[in-house]
Amino acid sequence: MSEEPKLHDDEPHQGDLAQRLNWLRAAVLGANDGIVSVAAIVVGVAGVTTATGPILTAGLAGLIGGAVSMALGEYVSVSSQSDSQLALIEKERRELQEQPEEELAELAAIYEAKGMSSATAWQVAEELTENNALEAHLAAELNIDPDDVVSPWHAAYASAAAFTVGGVLPLLAILMPPEEWRVPVTFVAVLAALALTGWLSAVIGGSSRTRASLRVVIGGAVALGATFAIGSWLNASGVV
Repeated sequence: MSEEPKLHDDEPHQGDLAQRLNWLRAAVLGANDGIVSVAAIVVGVAGVTTATGPILTAGLAGLIGGAVSMALGEYVSVSSQSDSQLALIEKERRELQEQPEEELAELAAIYEAKGMSSATAWQVAEELTENNALEAHLAAELNIDPDDVVSPWHAAYASAAAFTVGGVLPLLAILMPPEEWRVPVTFVAVLAALALTGWLSAVIGGSSRTRASLRVVIGGAVALGATFAIGSWLNASGVV
């Protein structure tokens, strides 16, 4: 008796791959943007004044505005992708209803072009069509799984939530310490958080952890340094 084939845990055989990648992308981008955006705002204001009122006002404005902006951006972007996928699925469904024999021949031709013999390609096409014609054609022709059509609402919620979680950290980091420690503590907390998000994204995505962490840490350090320098210059020049 033959054993059932086993899937490798580290290979994307599961059908939720598109959803997993979509959530990962939205969450990582949202968290990183939240950390860097809010941190840059509050550190820039702290370059002018370490008073709690202006920092809190600017930080909350950046947090709320950024979360809404991220959600809208993700919704629009993913909606376009989802609409395209749904349109292609409907088109394929209609073609299967109107010209099933032509579609069967097309499916067989696809597998024959991949290296199968004509007889084997036709057998595979017929068996897949009997099982689920729509899924067979979507997978072979368009590389689409109808169960994996991305949700714009899910992406929007994930992006907004991730941005908010990321943005709260620099806001707390700059408000909780004494005034003279606010900027240094924020720098350390933000860079540590960015290193963590870079590391986590690399672990989930299977890429280099060191390279991913360095990328976001260096970018965040540049953003914080630039905004603090601008705020300090504005304060020293008497513009504000």
